[in-house]
Amino acid sequence: MAGIDLHAAALVAVIAAVTMALRFLPFVIFGGGRPTPRYIIYLARVLPCAIMAMLVVYCLRGADPLGPTHALPELLAGAAVVGLQWWRRNTLLSIAAGTVFYMVLVQLVFV
Repeated sequence: MAGIDLHAAALVAVIAAVTMALRFLPFVIFGGGRPTPRYIIYLARVLPCAIMAMLVVYCLRGADPLGPTHALPELLAGAAVVGLQWWRRNTLLSIAAGTVFYMVLVQLVFV
């Protein structure tokens, strides 16, 4: 019978403690019936758009308009995501369908 790996057990315990602390911290800081600070409300309004903009930049950073595909797979998939989001208003559907569409384009169409 193998002994208990103390290093692994300590690692799991630390990860669990940090996760619990991060989950409980907002309730400790902002709980008690106090109003939410204005800067938190501002961040809640601004950060989703900023994160989406960073995601677009990250996804398109490797697109090469002078390459053999002229960045068409990236642009077509991006247009599909925007179109689906505008039509269905479902972020998960838009991103998943855009990813599948991009993979079909690069694997089957723009080989």
